Amino acid sequence: MSFQPRNILFFGATGNIGKHILAGVLSARDEFDRVAIFTSPATAQSKAAFLDDLKTSKRVEVIVGDIKDEEAVKKAYEGIDTVISALGRLAIASQIPLIRLAAASPSVRWFLPSEYGTDIAYGPASAHEKPHQQKLAVRAAIEEVAREGELSYTYVVTGPYPEMYMRGFSCGREGGGWDVLGRKATLLGEKGEDRVSFTVMKDVGTLVLATLRNPSASLNRALKVNSFTTTPAAIHAEFEKQTGGTPWTDVVYTPLDKLRALEQQAWEAGQPQATVLTLRRIWTEGGTLYETRDNGVVGEPKLTRLEEVVAQIVREEREKGEKARV
Repeated sequence: MSFQPRNILFFGATGNIGKHILAGVLSARDEFDRVAIFTSPATAQSKAAFLDDLKTSKRVEVIVGDIKDEEAVKKAYEGIDTVISALGRLAIASQIPLIRLAAASPSVRWFLPSEYGTDIAYGPASAHEKPHQQKLAVRAAIEEVAREGELSYTYVVTGPYPEMYMRGFSCGREGGGWDVLGRKATLLGEKGEDRVSFTVMKDVGTLVLATLRNPSASLNRALKVNSFTTTPAAIHAEFEKQTGGTPWTDVVYTPLDKLRALEQQAWEAGQPQATVLTLRRIWTEGGTLYETRDNGVVGEPKLTRLEEVVAQIVREEREKGEKARV
């Protein structure tokens, strides 16, 4: 298939990562004839001001409906050639009927499912990881219709988002992270020297736009892209540098065997952080590393550097601290 996408439809465009992907595409709004988003009635009500701004300032079509309503989805697909899904983890499986409807549509030719994150096909063990199961089912569905020539796809695989990995202790102190105001850190791995590749959230939008600009190089494959590769130790050094240059005294390490034990305990207890602990274990094991990355396939767009991410986190955490004291 050789074509240039002109008419884009988003699912999940107002969500955690979807808003960054939408912003990336809208940064080149004039390259597209139509940009539309499909959103729920609840979101249309709760984010009315945001959606109104999209309609007036960015010429975005807002389609309100239920993604479980086949007729509503079919109507939304009319005249659309490319679908970008950014549905969240809890809604991943709901992409399967969206994919089948896209394959049956006379106009939709390309579907980018919600893959942004950890590579779910990194190696043989990936097929057994609990957090991967819904995405694996989505891949099976879209590859089935692709084999029949009814639809093309691209998986934009980004690895973890550093803003979420670095900010605070979302999985508890032993699960890794940095507390800027408390000057506390937990580095994953024996000495924090295990390399991890990250993609800044706004860069996901940049990379999806670059993918749309290079369809001939992107179709029916996984694009393994990232902003930068670093280590927890290097991240920590940057935090120390940007918070005065003096060492933080409360720094601990969680080696891989301890991380695996925490992960198992969380799953057995049904704790919500189990998924994140599994992903952090995969990242620490090297599950984001490749001999080459695919940024060059989509034109090597300019992306964010480690020091820029740390600077943003330090600034925002200090601002929150100031507000809390007022």
